[in-house]
Amino acid sequence: MNILITGFEPFQGEKCNPSCEVLNYLPEQIDHARLYFLTVPVVFRTSLAKIEQAMKQIQPDVVLSLGQAGGLAQISLERIGINLDDARIADNEGAQPFEQPIDPKGPAAYFATLPLKAIQEGLRQQNIPAVISNTAGTFVCNHVLYGVRALCERVYPQVRSGFIHLPYLPQQTLDRPGTPSMSMEDMVRAMVTVIQVLVRELSKPEI
Repeated sequence: MNILITGFEPFQGEKCNPSCEVLNYLPEQIDHARLYFLTVPVVFRTSLAKIEQAMKQIQPDVVLSLGQAGGLAQISLERIGINLDDARIADNEGAQPFEQPIDPKGPAAYFATLPLKAIQEGLRQQNIPAVISNTAGTFVCNHVLYGVRALCERVYPQVRSGFIHLPYLPQQTLDRPGTPSMSMEDMVRAMVTVIQVLVRELSKPEI
């Protein structure tokens, strides 16, 4: 099984982004899965283009995208991406779309195709807090969730894809008293667990 894991570069003045930092601590092989890592810019359209290019090269079975959601106290497993770019802040190239569809001809939403309930249970068994979220926002994270799923539906129907939001790292909260965070150690444990669940669940024969 080939799994492409994507993370984002820092944005909005941050010095780091846990979604790309965690990629540096993951092994290239977990169980029967070969992992490939890609850091993408926090830029509408360009982020999707880079993921599409990587998918052509790698031909993954799964695309798992990661992002940062400051203020969370837990891993957030995103269930749905909506066909809307509506940016509260500008992306890293200054674009700030307002109520624009990601794909004018696409459906209103796409559901992630990962076994979210099994992932949540696996994380909780490791004492890692995790929730299933029904909104990925309307910034570049949602853009990637929807866009990758749209690409899979159109070109790679056999590929599963989904999105996970990570909390801040502790160093990001030094000037944010009371803001939740999660250690890199726990994030790495979380991601290893996610991959193990994916390998187990997606390797089961279809009935």
